[in-house]
Amino acid sequence: MAAEQSAEQPAGRSAARSGERRASAALSPESLAGERVDHRFKALPPDAEGLTVGALAAERRNLFTGGFTTPVLALSAESVEANLALLEGYTKRHGLAFAPHGKTSMSPQLFARQLEHGAWGITAAVPHQARVYRAYGISRIFLANEVVDPVALRWLAGELDADPDFTFVCYVDSVRGVELMDRALRAAGAVRPLDVVVELGAGPGARTGARTEAGCAAVADAVAAVSTLRLVGVAGYEGEVPDATGERVRAWLRELVALAAAFDAAGRFGELRDGEEILLSAGGSAWFDAVADVFASLPALSRPVLPLLRSGAYVSHDDGHYRHLTPFNRVPEEGALRPAFRLWAQVVSRPSPEQAFVNAGKRDAAYDLDLPEAQVVRSARDGSLRPATGVTVTGLSDQHGWLSTDADAELEVGDWVGMGLSHPCTSFDKWQLIPLVEADGTVTGYVRTFF
Repeated sequence: MAAEQSAEQPAGRSAARSGERRASAALSPESLAGERVDHRFKALPPDAEGLTVGALAAERRNLFTGGFTTPVLALSAESVEANLALLEGYTKRHGLAFAPHGKTSMSPQLFARQLEHGAWGITAAVPHQARVYRAYGISRIFLANEVVDPVALRWLAGELDADPDFTFVCYVDSVRGVELMDRALRAAGAVRPLDVVVELGAGPGARTGARTEAGCAAVADAVAAVSTLRLVGVAGYEGEVPDATGERVRAWLRELVALAAAFDAAGRFGELRDGEEILLSAGGSAWFDAVADVFASLPALSRPVLPLLRSGAYVSHDDGHYRHLTPFNRVPEEGALRPAFRLWAQVVSRPSPEQAFVNAGKRDAAYDLDLPEAQVVRSARDGSLRPATGVTVTGLSDQHGWLSTDADAELEVGDWVGMGLSHPCTSFDKWQLIPLVEADGTVTGYVRTFF
């Protein structure tokens, strides 16, 4: 073991020096406006080649007449702004801190907007995402996974040691995980301990997390036995509760709260400094109303609690999966999210009155949960818009969308079909640069993604 640590030490010191460079030279989301438009970004106007993204945005071209090619994904500027404001207001009303899951968009520009709208930090799922966040100066990251990769932990040690203002928290859910994390951090020569929360699993057959209070206590004991980790709270994901209903989800959330109280009574958060809060985190995009309900009745603990919500899909919402699952369906008095995505594709074949094909497929549209929904048709003859009555997306090939059409459906080759999408996470990841579009078709900006 000693030889292993010695061999790793130089890499750890190198990681710290690299962290110092990154901490002092974080990119700003605004810097993305200086990127050049070229062949890397599908659907952008060919005559914009060589312009900066900022210069192209300043031209305020029209999505339909400004030289964009199909298929093209558009993000509604008005809907994004409304959704940002809605969750900001919701979390404030319910006394919740907010670290939206950044895996949804992987867009530094949207992260910046979320932070401007009151987010405490940004949630990640894997170390690569955290690296993107740090490159763009995100100072608080919650990583909702156990990190056992020694290379990633060495990088984290460098980031933490180089930047005293950087807050990073991740899950632990196993004694073995604690052992691996401790070994890697010691080998890296970590100076600051890594803050961790014990993850409570959502039940038998659910995803990750220790399954019982005793299992969670064993993980907490393992954390207490090492100097490289510091226990700061408990967390979990209620979206994995088996056969989830409102009552089952709330019952599990009460278990999570009880775990935090038991840990506090046992003195397990003793390493927290004066003024630091116990971190209690849950909340995906389907049950955050239940999280708000249960977290509103937290018992008195020995120190204040930071109740942290992590919902991420809200920023774009959708026209399928989350349209059906959003908690705002249950609490309409709280407001309503607005779907922001619309994928525009062109009819390239109309082989029969019952069938048509557009030039967008699996490479362009989310399809893992639901197929796209045909919503509107833009005439290739005069640019007029009409509802996509009698038009249904029935399948996707790599680069074709299969449409079933009523015999009298008004659709011809050359028309543009606007489609709503389901599942934001697999919509964003197919596009590196997405036009931000106002209701009249004016493109006001471009959202850069890093998947």
